[in-house]
This record gives sequence, C-alpha cells and structure tokens, in this order.
Amino acid sequence: MTGWLDGKRALIVGAGSGIGRAVVDAFRREGAQVVALERDADKCSALRDELPDLPSIEGDATTRAANVDAVDAAVDAYGGLDTLVNCVGVFDFYQGLTDIAEDRLDAAFDEMFRVNVLSHLQSVKAAVPALQRGTGSSVVLAESASSFYPGRGGVLYVSSKFAVRGLVASLAYELAPRIRVNGVAPGGTVKTDLRGLTALGQSEFRLSDDPERASALKARTPLNVALTAEDHAWSFVYLASDRARGITGDTLHPDGGYGLGPSPSPSKVM
Repeated sequence: MTGWLDGKRALIVGAGSGIGRAVVDAFRREGAQVVALERDADKCSALRDELPDLPSIEGDATTRAANVDAVDAAVDAYGGLDTLVNCVGVFDFYQGLTDIAEDRLDAAFDEMFRVNVLSHLQSVKAAVPALQRGTGSSVVLAESASSFYPGRGGVLYVSSKFAVRGLVASLAYELAPRIRVNGVAPGGTVKTDLRGLTALGQSEFRLSDDPERASALKARTPLNVALTAEDHAWSFVYLASDRARGITGDTLHPDGGYGLGPSPSPSKVM
C-alpha cells in the first residue's frame, strides 16, 4: 500500500500508544498529514521526540477543550481536516455486575462511559465543522469485538462498546452525505497499553501484562493469529481512504475470524 491517504489531513485521538499509535504510523506511511491528541504527558512527550514534525497536543479527549485545541492545530498546520480517528478506551478486566462492589458501581460506570463513549462524542462534535468544509471527509471510531460478542469484556466494557457501535450508526445517518462514519472492531490485541478502570483499582494493570495472552488469542480464533496494533491499523487506513467512499455506518472486523466460532481442533489444522 502506498499513497492511499495522499492529501488527507487527519486527527488521531488517543495517539500515544497501542492502536492509536499504530494508526499514526500507518496514516503517515500512506501519505496523510497527521495531528495527534494524547492525554498522557509521557506518551505525548515520546511522540514529540520520535516524530518532531508531528503536531502533538496534550489533553483529555473526554473534554471539549482538548478536542477543539487538536482540531484547531490540524487546521492551523494543514489548512483543514479530512479525517478523524478516535482510539481512546479503558477496560474492566471482565468484571461482571455481581463482581463490582455496590459502592463502586456509580463511579465505575461514569468512568467507563466518559472515556469510552463521551470521548468519541466530544471528538466528533469538535471536528464536524472542519470536516464539513472538506471533501471526502470521514470519521473512524474504535469499536471492539466486544461491540458484537458479550464475554469479551465485563458488563461495563461490553455495554460501552455496544454504545460506540450505536454512535457509528447514528452519526453515519446524521452526518451524511458530507461525512462518512465507520468503525473498526478489533479482536484481542497483543502489546497493547489498554488499562483498567481507576474506579475499580485497575489503572496499573494492562492487558499485555498477561504472559499467556498471545497463545490464548490464537486459541480462540479460526485463523490462529494473535493480532497486533499494526495489524489493526490498516483497517483504519482503508476506511479513511477514498477507496471506501461508498461505505458508511459499517464496521470492519480484524479479529482473526472470532465471530465464526472457536479455533478448529489441531486435527483440522494442516
């Protein structure tokens, strides 16, 4: 793939690590001019050190102010904005409703939906005026396999990702014909910095801390793969490109075939 995003001006929200960071690299490789929004100061500093030509805005994507600053940075740097990608998210480490203490449920709910849902709304809200001035504009939101299959997270994570799936459908309808809106629903990912809820005491835990994660991911997918953030990034590239100009309100599923059922038995693997 070369030049799929030539001329595109993109804002990547949650750009400091994991899938967001991989999307930054893939978009730039395909010719896009990119601005990054990242909440974590250390990750934002690393972006500036590694990619000194990349405008990197430090701010909390759940707030309007941070998103407006990032959109303004894109317009100032590149004269406009064609693509918005939001990869912000937090996990709950498979906590069911009965696992969550009564005195923590309110705070955990507020944190999950603020990060996983409100951040997307704030990003789109801030970007719409600039996107409407462009041509071939699009939004790509990070859903999850959990947006379709209960069990790939706890009750709060799964319900928040179903909400993002709803945002894709609703926003695609509302913003047509000027702006396409689609989602990417990655399956489990290795080497991710996705962390747990502060309200549940999980903020220092990461999915990638599990040494058996890669083998577990392979075992549950028909393709027997453990996908990386870099693998997922190309789905975002495609949906942001003009090659997908007829696609809106849809979702790509880079999940190793998870939705087809469990990995075949060893006797069926050639």
